[in-house]
Amino acid sequence: MPEVVEKDSIISREASQAVESVIIAGCALAIIAALVLGVGLASHMVIRHIVQTLPLWFAVVLGLRRSRTAGWLSLPSFIFWLALMTMIWLYLLGMPSLVSGHFSPIEIAMTLVVGAASLTGIVAFIRLKSLRSLPAMFGIFVLFTFAQLLCFRLSLLPAVAHR
Repeated sequence: MPEVVEKDSIISREASQAVESVIIAGCALAIIAALVLGVGLASHMVIRHIVQTLPLWFAVVLGLRRSRTAGWLSLPSFIFWLALMTMIWLYLLGMPSLVSGHFSPIEIAMTLVVGAASLTGIVAFIRLKSLRSLPAMFGIFVLFTFAQLLCFRLSLLPAVAHR
């Protein structure tokens, strides 16, 4: 009988891990939708926001395929967007921040969506266990950190920013 309990426990853990991967995909998709359809349409800068969210599409695809790698490659984007939203909130509250500018009501609402999705994605990542080696996952993390920063920087170039 203990063997049955052990198999049920393994199946339960696998199902839980699959759910976490799908949650990560949903969080990434929520961020993409908020930035592209919310902020992008409101500010007439859809292309800019598509470029900024390119790394998150990998999380959507892998998360929906229930890959545990989705967590490691999405974590840099979740951290990046949560940090950026925090800076925007600090600015809006009149506190020192690296961000300034004018934010429309829709943009402010989307900061809440992006921040909540980022935080939820980080929690899902923490609960997700990877079967791959830590050095391999760290390599993916570093690669996608670079990708997120590069995409954000590219989105600020005049050729992309004003389209």
